[in-house]
Amino acid sequence: MLRPSSFIGEPLIGEPYLDLARGLGFSVLRMITKQRKLPSGFGAHSTADDVLAGVDLTGATALVTGGYSGLGLETTRALARAGARVIVPARRPGTAGEALRGTPGVEVGALDLGDLESVRAFSDRFLDTGRTLDIVINGAGVMACPETRVGPGWEAHFAINHLGHFALVGRLRPALAPGARVVAVASSGHFLS
Repeated sequence: MLRPSSFIGEPLIGEPYLDLARGLGFSVLRMITKQRKLPSGFGAHSTADDVLAGVDLTGATALVTGGYSGLGLETTRALARAGARVIVPARRPGTAGEALRGTPGVEVGALDLGDLESVRAFSDRFLDTGRTLDIVINGAGVMACPETRVGPGWEAHFAINHLGHFALVGRLRPALAPGARVVAVASSGHFLS
């Protein structure tokens, strides 16, 4: 359970979620600084292609977990259209290959983020290639699954959505190119669990 906080300021999440969180017995943390929209010109209706318009990623290598469904699939396709070589690690490589069929510049590799041995094996295979990574997008995740345990007894949601990505990026760190970007994709869904 979250502990009471002395932080004051703007709510971390919207009021309906605050009421829900309080009703579930959580204390609600508040941010010290009011959040402001970045002057990027992008918003809720911007697409991956909008963001990458005019960007040439020829010669760049990106890794996108969750890159074969939903937002990850669109991210993979947009990065490939911009010229990047995209690596998509997948728990179900056959399904990933089918979803990405016809997308040039994409390769699929086996990886289960809930299994540290799989993370080690995938990372070692990548490091053995000698390639570098310019972009890592941690987008894979599970939600609303029955409570299960993976690895050394970790709760599956936390292990797959967070610990697996932490281990993956940590093992791939030697391959991160100077100036590489690592992006962690999240949702507000955790406030409902």
